[in-house]
Amino acid sequence: MKFTHDVIVIGGGAAGLTAAGGCALFGLDVALIEARKMGGECLNDGCVPSKALITAAKRAAEARESERYGVTLAAPKVDWRGVQRHIRDAIAAIEPHDSEERFEEMGCEVIRDWARVTGPQTVEVAGRTLSAPRIVIATGSKPAIPPIKGVDEVPYLTNENIFDIEGLPDRLVIVGGGVIGMEMAQAFRRLGSEVTVVEPGELMARDDRDSVAVVRKTMEGEGVRFVKGLASAVTGSAGSIALTVGGEVIEGSHLLIATGRKANCEGFGLEDIGVEMGKGGIATDERRRASVKGIYAIGDCRDGPRLTHVSGYEGSNVALEITLGVPTKVDYTALPWCTYTEPEVAQIGLTESEAREKHGDAIRVVTESFHDNERALTEGNDKGQVKVMFKGKKVVGASLVGKNVGELLLPFSQTITGKSSTFALGSAIIAYPTRSEITKATAFQAWEPTVFGPIPKKWAGFLASMRRRLG
Repeated sequence: MKFTHDVIVIGGGAAGLTAAGGCALFGLDVALIEARKMGGECLNDGCVPSKALITAAKRAAEARESERYGVTLAAPKVDWRGVQRHIRDAIAAIEPHDSEERFEEMGCEVIRDWARVTGPQTVEVAGRTLSAPRIVIATGSKPAIPPIKGVDEVPYLTNENIFDIEGLPDRLVIVGGGVIGMEMAQAFRRLGSEVTVVEPGELMARDDRDSVAVVRKTMEGEGVRFVKGLASAVTGSAGSIALTVGGEVIEGSHLLIATGRKANCEGFGLEDIGVEMGKGGIATDERRRASVKGIYAIGDCRDGPRLTHVSGYEGSNVALEITLGVPTKVDYTALPWCTYTEPEVAQIGLTESEAREKHGDAIRVVTESFHDNERALTEGNDKGQVKVMFKGKKVVGASLVGKNVGELLLPFSQTITGKSSTFALGSAIIAYPTRSEITKATAFQAWEPTVFGPIPKKWAGFLASMRRRLG
């Protein structure tokens, strides 16, 4: 077969852009297909707008503290249109990184239309038939809507449209206590909305329970209400929603569904050519190869973790495999993630419960509180802690909660993957005063029993006695 391209990438989000750009930079002839907005979910209605909203909300929260550190601030005046302008500005500032023009400059042929895979090596798009020995599916995910009676008959919000609402919600009811639900709950509460979060299970279920407890207490102190239960029915219209949870009816002006996301892999012809589907999307092996030879699936569309940095990582792996022929298996031993509430919750590797389940009594848990961190004390914000799971002297996981703790994950990534050691981290010179000193403190605890153990003490004692004897 005479191919039109070396590789066809379907999807212009984090995974697809990384794969397409990487292949193009190696000199391959790449077709990059995106029917919607370049940049995908993260840029347009995910990470970027949500963090911009959180930033605006944080400013309002600081102003509400009135007098602190001897400085008095005026009460905040929230202009929702101004908040939206800040969100749009943040998106606009990042858009050039993901733009059609940038990827054309890299060497990609960018096609803005819907694609259909018609064979292991063929794709139909915009009235054309493209062909390539490798096809990469990176079609992302979409909001997962739970089977609540009446939900299709009411105007509900998801992360895809909540940033475009005309006015700040008076009473926001959120179904789902995961990352999206918790971040939006705190942000809108700080901007002035009454907020109720409904969750039948555990809040932020994948995170360390001690970390989540700190966040919940903070958010309750700010006025967020949490209801444990399963939403069974909803009625109402724009501006007036009634959600039934157990024996309670929760009324609100707006309803946000934040119960996670599901793979967007239907309607692309994949099932017709025999691509196997798993429980959470396209089934792949560790190299992200689908069941049909020559087809890869990366990012949110496949069965696996859904995080922007994971999508970029998989895009890089597949680009290396396609361009250089180097098999690249995914390795999530040191997978990090962060929830950008205040305080933040960050995790890398195993949680305490996962570590104990996997390694049993071989696990030692070390916890350092920010109450003992001098930068945190000078800032008057010592909420939170760092909890590190050790197997011997090796870190297998770390759970953090506190101000900006997502910024502290890198050294734990290095130690978990063996690119550094706990001894190196524990003996590093770290600027004072910084919050990062807490990582050094936890790492050193792995070595403290050895450094100050019986043998070093005996040697120190011997040297001391010799010096006294010899003068």
